[in-house]
Amino acid sequence: MSLDKRKVTILKAIISSYIDNAEAVGSRTISKKYELGVSPATIRNEMSDLEEMGFLVQPHTSSGRIPTDKAYRYYVDDLWKKVKTSKNPNFDQLRNIIEDKSNELDEVFRNSVRILSQFTKYTSFIVAPQLKQSVIKRVQMVPVSDTKVLLLIILQTNIVKQVMLRLNSPIPFEQMEEISESLTEKMYGYKLEDVDKIKDSLIKELYYVRESSNDALMELLPYLMEQMLRLEEINVFSDGITNILDLPEYNDVVKAREFISFVEDKNSVAKLLQYTSENDLDICIGSENKDYELRDCSLITATYKFNGKLIGKIGVIGPTRMDYNNVISTVKSISDAISEIINQNFNGENKE
Repeated sequence: MSLDKRKVTILKAIISSYIDNAEAVGSRTISKKYELGVSPATIRNEMSDLEEMGFLVQPHTSSGRIPTDKAYRYYVDDLWKKVKTSKNPNFDQLRNIIEDKSNELDEVFRNSVRILSQFTKYTSFIVAPQLKQSVIKRVQMVPVSDTKVLLLIILQTNIVKQVMLRLNSPIPFEQMEEISESLTEKMYGYKLEDVDKIKDSLIKELYYVRESSNDALMELLPYLMEQMLRLEEINVFSDGITNILDLPEYNDVVKAREFISFVEDKNSVAKLLQYTSENDLDICIGSENKDYELRDCSLITATYKFNGKLIGKIGVIGPTRMDYNNVISTVKSISDAISEIINQNFNGENKE
C-alpha cells in the first residue's frame, strides 16, 4: 500500500486539525473543514488505510483518529524542505529584541530563551558555550564604581566573558591596572579548567602587588578565582517551564511533574543535547527521544556559531502536537540572530 497524493492530503489535514484542537479527528470533520473534493466515506476508507500503514491511531473505539510519531515525522520532513531556505519575516524584530540591553553574553542567552518561549508558547532552553577547554588570552579589570569592578576574560577564541565583582573597599586604579597585567602574565595560555590548580600559587605570586595599607586585593583574589572557575560549569538558561500546564496533554499532574522536574535539571538538558547531531537544526519526535520523560514530546534544537564554529545550542521542548511550522522557523531565526550578535558584539578583536 503506497502513500499516494490523496492520502498525503488527508494525512496533512488530520495533522493540521489535531494540532489546532487537540481532539481526535473524524472523517466528517475533515470533509467539512477542508475542501478535498471527496466524500466522508472515501475519507473514512483512506483513514483506515493510513491507520493500517502506521500513520494514524484510534485512541478509543468510538472516536476519530490522531497522528502517530510516524505521521509527524513525515509531516516535518516534508515541511523542512520548504522552511530551511525561507527567512522568518520577524527575524529583524527578534534580533533587535534579543540584542536590546544585552551588554553581557549571559543577557543575550536570557533574552533569547524568553523571546523563544513567548513566540512558541513552549519550554525553551539554551546551553551556553562550555568554556573549560578555552585558553585564556587576557584578563582585564575595569572599575565601574568604588565598590564594583568589571572583570573581562578574553579567550583565544576571542569570546569575551564578563563578570561583575563587588568590593568591600575601593582599589586604586593604578593598582587595578597592575593586577590586570599580572593576572594576564600569570594566566596567559592556561585553560579555564586549570584555574583551580593554579589559584593558590597565583594568589601568593600576586601578593606583592598589594599595598601595605590596603587589604582589598587579598579579599578580592579568592573571589575572583571563584568566579573564573564558575565559567567552566555547564550553564543552561530556560524559560516557559510551566507553559506545559496550559496544554491538554499535561492535565495529568504526575506527568506534568515528571516533565518539569526533567527540564529544571540542567544536567539532564545538557545531556539531552548530546543525543542530537551537530546539524544546523535537529528535530526529535516522541519515541525518537531517548528520555522517558520526553516520550510524548518533540525536541527542536538549532546550533549557534562563533567564527564559524559550533559553540552551543538553543531549542524548544513541546508536545508532539506542536505548531512545527512556527516553531522550526522561530528556533532557526533566533539561533541565527544569536550567532550574528555574538560575532558582532562579543568578539575580543573588536574590544582590544
